[in-house]
Amino acid sequence: MAHEIKEIETMPLAGTESGKIEVAVIQEPYGAGSDAVASIGIFLNGGNDEPDWKVHIPVENIDGVIEALRKAKEAL
Repeated sequence: MAHEIKEIETMPLAGTESGKIEVAVIQEPYGAGSDAVASIGIFLNGGNDEPDWKVHIPVENIDGVIEALRKAKEAL
């Protein structure tokens, strides 16, 4: 059975002509009964159906990842 994907936001990927970043919530990503995750997909070519890279973040880790990204932004 296919898992339910709710797209939250899509934005252009800087430094590419047609790339994009897609943020979504995926229900039961690893099969029936598995917990939902936030998913970040990186598409180097916006026309692709599948991302070139993706990460699944459990809800318990979202705040920590956001804080780490803030720190990474400050360090850039």
